Amino acid sequence: MSYLDATHNLYKEAALTPDVGLCCTTNPIWELPGLKIPKIMQEMNYGCGSTVNARDLTNAPKVLYVGVGGGMELLQFSYFSRQKGGVIGVDVVNEMLDASRKNFVEAEAQNDWFKSDFIDLRHGDALHLPVEDNSIDVAAQNCLFNIFKAEDLKKAIKEMHRVLKPHGRLVMSDPTCEQPMNDTLRNDERLRALCLSGSLPISEYVKALTDVGFGTIEIRARKPYRILDPKHYDTDELIYIESIEVAAIKDPMPEDGPCIFTGKAAIYYGEEDYFDDKKGHILLQNQPIAICDKTAQALADLNRDDIFISKSTYHYDGGGCC
Repeated sequence: MSYLDATHNLYKEAALTPDVGLCCTTNPIWELPGLKIPKIMQEMNYGCGSTVNARDLTNAPKVLYVGVGGGMELLQFSYFSRQKGGVIGVDVVNEMLDASRKNFVEAEAQNDWFKSDFIDLRHGDALHLPVEDNSIDVAAQNCLFNIFKAEDLKKAIKEMHRVLKPHGRLVMSDPTCEQPMNDTLRNDERLRALCLSGSLPISEYVKALTDVGFGTIEIRARKPYRILDPKHYDTDELIYIESIEVAAIKDPMPEDGPCIFTGKAAIYYGEEDYFDDKKGHILLQNQPIAICDKTAQALADLNRDDIFISKSTYHYDGGGCC
């Protein structure tokens, strides 16, 4: 049995018998006017963050969500699109698709604006998406990509890149880990399926996205998630796992490499009204501006004594330059 079979079986059981503790996120449930999320959807929220962001969802975008869970994020995406087939949900586990369909009936009863046909549920897997090329504005996955081993992860990201329209965005939440994990943990199929031992360092996670061709990466949040300790896991040291929320945008790849935003900012505090680096970046006097890591390094290389560059906050919410 492959690790993907083990994952399939785990989430089949989670669909048939909801497991509230399977994944735990500190994200609050969205509270929006007229949006009521059924309790069963909350119990089946098998994610590690949120992929729903209002600023991604203007102008009724076509949305794809892979790994439907109990349908909660599909309902949240539908809140913004409100059109027949506006949201596509893909899952390889038939029992999870069936559970979502039942949950949508409950959601209709609680939300007078919602119709089940807002969501087009399709059987399929992340490695072979049943979706046309260049047809999606916003694609999303929550706590799924970390399960995949390297070659499958590359295939899954390439599939998302394929279905997105130019300048479309892939919004994700996944566990990450900066510490090395031993091979026993890495090869434990259940721990990988539980979104633990497949966690990558952030730099490797981002590289997997840019290698496929995403030209802009935004790291929007970084939060504590789990601990693997020697008392309960096969490890000699305590391993700290975080979750991150990331948007990868299908922009053309710049000649000098991708723009990766990790929450850095630059502040010019010199004698002039502004500083112009002649490369498209204008810094107004004593006004912070968000910059990508590439621009941060270029400004640092100038060795000026009137430009402050902050460290990465791993929280980027738009704006700035680049």
